[in-house]
Amino acid sequence: MRPYDPLYIAFLREFNVNRDYYECHEVMETLWLEEGRKPFYQGLLQIAVGLYHHQNANVSGAVKLMESGIAKLQGYPDMLLGINLALLLRDAEAYLIKLRNNRERPFEPYPLDIRIVGEELAGRVSQLQAGPETDREES
Repeated sequence: MRPYDPLYIAFLREFNVNRDYYECHEVMETLWLEEGRKPFYQGLLQIAVGLYHHQNANVSGAVKLMESGIAKLQGYPDMLLGINLALLLRDAEAYLIKLRNNRERPFEPYPLDIRIVGEELAGRVSQLQAGPETDREES
């Protein structure tokens, strides 16, 4: 099995631990470009950016990015690359519905979680919580 890319691990840390969705974008965009613009990575990136837009009171931007991210992630297996993608999609879809229904009276942003199901990946994300990873492993 190919090891998890350190950028993917950093993305999960930013998303689940730091809740820094702007940094999620920065990290995942690099990985997305390096990996040939795979829709899976772009979908994760767009959900993070949708949450970032909502944090900054840009509801229409949040709706657009959440819609696009969800669409890109549909059709992938429920469990992929050590995460529960089905649960993330369910939560993102519920968030999107709430965004659409509250355009006039926006609600307070709340975080989503990407449930990690792979033991190796969970360990790597946990190790990274102590501080930023400075160098990437060769794959």
